[in-house]
Amino acid sequence: MRLDTITALVTGGASGLGAATAEAFVAAGAKVVITDLPSSPGADTAAALGPGARFVPADITDPDSLATPLDAACESGQLRAVVHCAGRGGDRLRILDKAGKPAALDSYRQVLEVNLVGTYNVLRLGAAAMAGNTLDDGDRGAIVLTASAAAFEGQIGQTSYSASKGGVHAMTLVAARDLASWQIRVNTIAPGTFDTPMLARLREDIRESIAETIPHPKRLGHAADYADLALSVVRNPYLNGETIRLDGALRMGPR
Repeated sequence: MRLDTITALVTGGASGLGAATAEAFVAAGAKVVITDLPSSPGADTAAALGPGARFVPADITDPDSLATPLDAACESGQLRAVVHCAGRGGDRLRILDKAGKPAALDSYRQVLEVNLVGTYNVLRLGAAAMAGNTLDDGDRGAIVLTASAAAFEGQIGQTSYSASKGGVHAMTLVAARDLASWQIRVNTIAPGTFDTPMLARLREDIRESIAETIPHPKRLGHAADYADLALSVVRNPYLNGETIRLDGALRMGPR
């Protein structure tokens, strides 16, 4: 797929992985609609990228809200790519606390609502927006979802997060098979330990110790690493139904 002729929607595009992906699409010549929560710095991010990008706020868990950026993307041209980076971290709750009290069920539900239900909402509405496209190199569109290394090796306190990201991994092949008749590809990227705003709050020595656990290269992932892979996944017409780990060969320990 040629990126200089398409419109792309990037969720969670105000910062982190999403912002880097939006920047990469614009650099490749695509028109980009960034969506993120209204409280996010999405407008500033889009402005910094120039006329090739615009910000349309939305909540990925709300179908009516998400329709607005999708409509905006379709108005800019045929929506050919959706890269879904929006999500939240886990609740860091152990199943039982030190007193043997079980974790709150509502907390578990909230993580799944954003990371799993929100992902499915983006997937189904993004596919619907692409379904009427003409074929381009055999495709009507490509959707890239985001899981995590925690989908495979969740750590203690990551029950909700691992379940939500494991669900994203599990739906990937099914979604690719389901949407094959519409010539829409679905793939997922599962990042490892990335230099995100969350990790930026940690002390430098802690960040360095995390980097040392990665076999090669011994550094935290850069948002640009994710963006480069996302664009490659969209470009490659034969890549479909895959979850691709992007983690420097990291395999997470229990803590």
